[in-house]
Amino acid sequence: MRKYDTYKPTKIEFLDVIPEHWEEKRMRFYGYLYGGLSGKSALDFNQLTNVENKYFIPFTNIANNFRIDPESLQTVVISENENQNKVQKGDLFFLMSSENYDDVGKTAVLIDDLEETYLNSFCKGFRITNEKIVPEFLNYQLHSKQLRHNLLTGANGFTRINLKIDKVIDLLTAIPTPEEQIVIADYLDRKTAVIDELIADKKRLRELYEEEKTAIINQAVTKGVKPNVPMKDSGLEWLGEIPKHWEISRMKNICKVRQGLQIPIEKRFLSQVENSLEYITIRSINNPDQPKEYIENPPKNVICSKDDVLMARTGATGEPIINVEGVFHNNFFLVYYDRKRVEKMFLYYFLKSGRIKEYLLLVAGTTTIPDLNHGAFYNTPFFEFNKHEQNLIVKYIEIECDLVNKKISKTNKLIDLLIEYRNSLISEVVTGKIKVIE
Repeated sequence: MRKYDTYKPTKIEFLDVIPEHWEEKRMRFYGYLYGGLSGKSALDFNQLTNVENKYFIPFTNIANNFRIDPESLQTVVISENENQNKVQKGDLFFLMSSENYDDVGKTAVLIDDLEETYLNSFCKGFRITNEKIVPEFLNYQLHSKQLRHNLLTGANGFTRINLKIDKVIDLLTAIPTPEEQIVIADYLDRKTAVIDELIADKKRLRELYEEEKTAIINQAVTKGVKPNVPMKDSGLEWLGEIPKHWEISRMKNICKVRQGLQIPIEKRFLSQVENSLEYITIRSINNPDQPKEYIENPPKNVICSKDDVLMARTGATGEPIINVEGVFHNNFFLVYYDRKRVEKMFLYYFLKSGRIKEYLLLVAGTTTIPDLNHGAFYNTPFFEFNKHEQNLIVKYIEIECDLVNKKISKTNKLIDLLIEYRNSLISEVVTGKIKVIE
């Protein structure tokens, strides 16, 4: 790739030189920050029939996009005389708070004219007032490795990582002429579009592999793995036939369940203290790299071991969880199963089956967040047969899914390489290491 003719030293940390004619300036000289929604409660959002509904840009629209997606807005109630900041075309948006370093500080640019739209409260808008700054270029530069590193220096927090406002407005940038900014932004638009399509193809392939795993589990736990075995009608329209020697039972005949504890945040610890155990929540399951939480002196009946099976009652209704130990949250059931009749891993895969999870979601209710109760779970169908055959099914699932997992692992590596290539290309171009203009 081509280089610029001459370079000069720069004060931008983690960047040694920039093209001779590029200017170094701090963000404060390009425009100003403004706040997102304020004074709102949960009741103000997504009231589908409220005549005072207005659109706002949610957190995920910024986290998942380089450019704001006009089709992914949400609604909030805004009264006629309410003083809230409206977004406008050309604004940049910063994620000022997140649970992880990958999202905090991310930016997206608005390139569309939106009718009366507002901004999420965890975000800040940056309105460019300097006519020499092209928003699309600045947005790309803010995604470079060097500027992101400088922006996140000093970002901190326990349960959430927070970006400091001073870091944004004092961030040092390197800006070429407006004409160059347009050419660079157009070049990156074309190149990243090709890379993003390749990434999307690999993600679609990964989804197909995940569907293949689901099909393997569904077939094994509802039809068995023995070839040419006689079948019979299960009596369940959504299930069809099952092996003739399987007995149709219910969960209430093979297990009992217990709910966990609802512990307020102020009574949780971020480090282990005397007589404390880890507090297991949906969030801690989904974000294993985040700081753990602990509670003191929990009752014994809400402590689970690695040999137990947990199942999400709400939040990820029907999802089974194994290999965790500690105190479990009220959003889970601890499933006490009859270990003389049921193998742990067969029960796990049975609950993980797409057919069974669909059934559990159906009986969990039609509220905004499905909430499975004891009675509905106890009435869930289960098939009883000898543990030897259960183990054969488990072994088959693990062998077949392991083959698919290897394909998924290779696909993930390709996705990671494509993302790294895209990020490196952006960094090289917007910092002047590569010249893309005549």
